[in-house]
Amino acid sequence: MSYYPPPGQGGYPQAAPPPNHLVWAILTTIFCCLPAGVVSIVYAAQVNSKWQLGDQHGAVRASDNARTWAVIAAVVGVFVNAIASALLFTGGNTPNN
Repeated sequence: MSYYPPPGQGGYPQAAPPPNHLVWAILTTIFCCLPAGVVSIVYAAQVNSKWQLGDQHGAVRASDNARTWAVIAAVVGVFVNAIASALLFTGGNTPNN
């Protein structure tokens, strides 16, 4: 439990919350990798609510997790699309002998 008041209370100036990466999470969910993108969206949705409750450490951790899962979704999406493209251009099968 912190002895400091939440941001914006107790005479302290309110700092900006960490970025929630929600747009990136949604785009990677739609275009790249659905499971990892959904995890990213869940973490992104937690950032602002944790910040409003005064849980700065939790908000930063949720922001970092949202970014990490968005990167994972993007990398997996690029990798899967590269494999699918390679299979498409090569015919997807091996020659029969």
